[in-house]
Amino acid sequence: MHYTFNWSLIFSGNYGQWFLDGLVITLQLSGLSIFFALLLGTLLTIMRLSDFKPLVWFSVGYIEFFRNTPLVVQIFFWYFGSDPILPDFFKQWLYQQNIEFATGVIALSTYTAAFIAEELRSGILSIPKTQLEASRATGLTFLQAMSYVILPQAFRIVIPPLISQFLNLIKNSSLAMTIGVMELTYMARQVEAHTFHGFEAFTVATLMYLSLSLLVSLGITQYNKKCLRVGYQ
Repeated sequence: MHYTFNWSLIFSGNYGQWFLDGLVITLQLSGLSIFFALLLGTLLTIMRLSDFKPLVWFSVGYIEFFRNTPLVVQIFFWYFGSDPILPDFFKQWLYQQNIEFATGVIALSTYTAAFIAEELRSGILSIPKTQLEASRATGLTFLQAMSYVILPQAFRIVIPPLISQFLNLIKNSSLAMTIGVMELTYMARQVEAHTFHGFEAFTVATLMYLSLSLLVSLGITQYNKKCLRVGYQ
């Protein structure tokens, strides 16, 4: 049977708005997840480099666990299986939110944080250890030395791999459709189901993901170049 392309169909009626609504949800989901993943990843890095062994063991276990289990399994765990282990106050807060969206943020953040922690640790290890020792010698605590001396340098070093992690998170956000988050992939699937034009629907979604990834990459790259110029002045 001959397939007839109909690009105008998937933008007719409410279909175009569905794509825009899905893109907005993807941006919100990715933005919040990047923020929390960066915070958690930084905390895990500090814990792993501390002298307190229980914190080191916890961070190593966390990183190895989340890096070596599939993201979709983690999404299903947080959505279907985490209820018995979550504190009551957290469950009450979670149920007051859009639980599918909140679960997606939690899963993406906890998963990506493990990779960010390793990238950031490699950046810190590339900084001469004498800088940390000199910082401590001036009277700074370990946390102060990390916050004011080591981490600012490490973040600048690991910007390229961080870009990759952020882009991976944006693409991984499509897996949130498996628990009903109405992000871009979910909306593309809805358009396909209503129009039976899957090629056009998923081509549009693919181009939107590509444009979003290129914009993020370009923005962070320009920021990195600007920081390097300021650093050399």
